Amino acid sequence: MISSFVLCVPVVPPPGEITFLSVKPNSVILSWGSPEEEEAPQSFRVKWSSTKKEEGCFVIRGFQKIEIESLQLGQLYYFSVATQDEDGSLSKAVTASVFTEPSLREVLSMLGLEDQYDNKLTLSSVMEINQSDTSENKLETQKSLPDAFLRRLMMLNTNARSLKCASYDVDTDKSNAINPLDLITALFLCSDGILQQDIVLKMSLCQFAVPLLLPNCEKREITMMLWSLRDIVRAFRPSQQAFLKQSCEERLVSSHVPLMSFVRLGKRFLSKSQMLNKLLSNSQRSHDIFYHCNMVSGDVPRRISNGLVEMTWYLPCGERKVDKFTEPLAVANLRGDIKAFDKQFSFLCQTSAAVYIFCDESEMDFFKNLQNKQVTAEVFLISRTQGKHFTLKKVTMEPSLKIANVSQTKKTDTELLKALKESISKLLEGSPNKMSVENLAEGAYQCDILTDEESENCQSACNNADKITERVKNTSEFKDKHLPSQGHIWKAISWVETEHWRLRKLSKENTEDYRKSLKTKEKQLRQKQQIFEIPAVTVSFIHGMVTSEVQRYCFLKWLEIKLDNVCRHQLSALQDQYKELSQKSPKDTDKIAEIDKQISVCSLRMEHFFRECGQLYECASYLPEYTRQRKTTEQLPTLCAQMLLDGFPLELVDGDAANIPMKWTASVLTELHHILHSKTKLKVITVIGAENSGKSTLLNTMFGLRFAVSKGTCTRGAFMQLITINSKVRKELGCDCILIIDTEGLKPHPMVQDDHSHERDKEVASLAVALSDIAIVSVSNSREEDILELVLHAFTRLKDVGKKPLCHFVHINMPDMSAAERKKRDKELVEQLEEMIQNDDEMEKANIAELSDVMQFNINSCNWYIPPIWCGVPPMAPVRVGYSEKALELKKQLIKDLKKCPKRGDLMDFIKWLDRFWKAL
Repeated sequence: MISSFVLCVPVVPPPGEITFLSVKPNSVILSWGSPEEEEAPQSFRVKWSSTKKEEGCFVIRGFQKIEIESLQLGQLYYFSVATQDEDGSLSKAVTASVFTEPSLREVLSMLGLEDQYDNKLTLSSVMEINQSDTSENKLETQKSLPDAFLRRLMMLNTNARSLKCASYDVDTDKSNAINPLDLITALFLCSDGILQQDIVLKMSLCQFAVPLLLPNCEKREITMMLWSLRDIVRAFRPSQQAFLKQSCEERLVSSHVPLMSFVRLGKRFLSKSQMLNKLLSNSQRSHDIFYHCNMVSGDVPRRISNGLVEMTWYLPCGERKVDKFTEPLAVANLRGDIKAFDKQFSFLCQTSAAVYIFCDESEMDFFKNLQNKQVTAEVFLISRTQGKHFTLKKVTMEPSLKIANVSQTKKTDTELLKALKESISKLLEGSPNKMSVENLAEGAYQCDILTDEESENCQSACNNADKITERVKNTSEFKDKHLPSQGHIWKAISWVETEHWRLRKLSKENTEDYRKSLKTKEKQLRQKQQIFEIPAVTVSFIHGMVTSEVQRYCFLKWLEIKLDNVCRHQLSALQDQYKELSQKSPKDTDKIAEIDKQISVCSLRMEHFFRECGQLYECASYLPEYTRQRKTTEQLPTLCAQMLLDGFPLELVDGDAANIPMKWTASVLTELHHILHSKTKLKVITVIGAENSGKSTLLNTMFGLRFAVSKGTCTRGAFMQLITINSKVRKELGCDCILIIDTEGLKPHPMVQDDHSHERDKEVASLAVALSDIAIVSVSNSREEDILELVLHAFTRLKDVGKKPLCHFVHINMPDMSAAERKKRDKELVEQLEEMIQNDDEMEKANIAELSDVMQFNINSCNWYIPPIWCGVPPMAPVRVGYSEKALELKKQLIKDLKKCPKRGDLMDFIKWLDRFWKAL
């Protein structure tokens, strides 16, 4: 943006107003008008300076235009032109300021991202196992920064932004350094919508501010990142819920909270971002939500991130000793001078409850322009006077512009911080204007700002998802009516299938006759299933899947989000009850089982739609080939295989029916094998262990996966996700991909919904271990003995199928321990397991005498103590650095161990193992 003004007329006539004819990354051409009533050639003195203390001066005669070169890109420069008389006297100067144009391509080239601007980075490429996972890589150049940042971020490392290259000293050579905000901006511009959404989710878990308005200096566009923000869900306790000892869980883009915006006018005199970090950090500890100049490379000049508007939320936990504010609020932070970024400033003035402007007293003339803007926000100034003294002022524009002090002059940052906190607290008490991020899109449109949901793919996918979710009034009734194939009949079929191998109800009749009767019963049940027409909801679901890759992902993500919005509040309350009863009354199994059943009834997630597809497919396989239903269902395995490649988990074991739809699963994996051109040699990592012990969270952290995580019970049954391996390390690892299996938590008490639900848990755990090369056992400290006993029984069953996987024990939520303490606990664990084996009659019958009979286990490298995930009290607590580092350490060891595991077959062989092991167990 160009600002220009003329000072009062002097004795020597001043030149006319400055005009910028050209603004490039490293040069500016400016011209000015002739002095009034002067016809003879004049001399002019041209001076320029920048916020980085660059300066220059030229005197020219007979010309009213000059090109100034060797400027820094993306910097604010001030220019003044004065008429110079023959005796050297000067007129009053005309002045103007302009930002040089940043060069996006130059920055992308420095970061090695020039190709990704047009061919976007994808989530699957970031998840891929590559050389950085198999060896230690130093950050030699800027080109190594994007991958290093993404990999640290996917591991939820809160130091992800603080990266240093070994090839230069950032303190002495800033010309080759990259500001982390430029790195983040570049990555968002070079990532597809899927990866952008995942980056934002991981940044929010690390308590990093996330992009709200993303500038593209090459296209001169600003994009509101609404789609990218949609995945953030948080539980918090505003004052009313805190009083009732309840919490609310909300998708933050839909949450109506006041927006407080912070901007800068003119030169920087105080770190706005550092001030915000102190303002928003809870009393327990300070956390750098917004990156600032005192952090690693934070003082490196920004090239492409000026104009970026970052956003975060302050969410109370309900504890007065911890909370800074008792009500939730959103906070926006504009990077750069508002004189250069008028669109962003106008947007914030229209959408915020309050705008706080950091400015020097010398900039007061600017506020006359506010009367020409649409300003619905309350406007406050944080101005500097008399050196380092600060004053908080309020600006009113009706009936005329008025600036009045809100507080007395503050001499220190601490005093200013206190005044700022009091100002915001007062605003929150007074029912400020509240808006959701979704509603901000209208304000963006008015300010000529794009949104990332405007694309046809995104809009069409949203409409397809709406056709399904608008039918959901009651989840239980919806499933019975619109997803009938997976209901009581499927559960009955599952019982018959498992009874075929268990023979629990076999009485005096011949075994073969009993099995024949079961087969007849199964056929009858399948015939009942065939009566169902493909429901309209399933047709809509299939229609949403049969699209382009981008639209398919958008559809699945929209459906996931909308289903979560439908079910969340009811499930959240049930999950709170479940957790409380499990902890306080573990022996009250009837109540726990009833709540567990209600959670199952009220749940409506993506897996329910894929279950329906699976049942329709299995059912249609009994029909003649020419039937319409069979032709419709033939495409379903391919669609599901593509979904697995998109990064969505696939249900392996149906957690409600306690069974595997074997034909369906085999067909999906076969299609996946074909899509990957038969390059599917794989190795398998599984996790089993106590419920609510953080199994899914740990897998997601280590491998960037998307297993469901929530309060109370999380995973039901078993789910799997596929990770591809970079071609350069496939030979080293001995496989093309890794299959990760997440399982339902083991319960130390039988919370029965039917006669064999406790047995089901052990069967699922045994299957997962049987399929694995490496099994991770997650142990919760409070129930360690019960869980270890169940785990041992799961491993014992493998003796019959000839499997003995490598086992890693992971102890969750462990405090810091010395090496001696860890060694002592390691020894105690082995002794405890050996004692259980010695005292167990079943193991004695199976000829199991010691731990090595059922598993491979190295006491020195297979026992892990993971610290608590949160550093402080959620929801404002970031992920603990120690958690991330320990998870990375475990991941490196798992990959190291996979190299030693013997080569096994591909996905086609996996299908055979799955069928064999499930029947055997």
